[in-house]
Amino acid sequence: MGPVEVEEVVSSRIDEGDHDRFSHVVYPKSAVMEAMISGVPCTALCGKRWVPSRDPKRYPICPTCKEIVETSGLQVPNG
Repeated sequence: MGPVEVEEVVSSRIDEGDHDRFSHVVYPKSAVMEAMISGVPCTALCGKRWVPSRDPKRYPICPTCKEIVETSGLQVPNG
């Protein structure tokens, strides 16, 4: 008998707090800078509301934001 192939299934469920581990997409892009300056939260496409304070290039893009952008026929921003 030969080797057996095993397919690993990984759950893509997003738990509470996971949104803090992603960079998010906000339109218009200027809303991010405005939120950083004014302290008023901005809203990502996925619905997360927060005041940005970290470098988004250090985190993977939010899967929900990415799906929304791609479904709209747009390109995911590069940071």
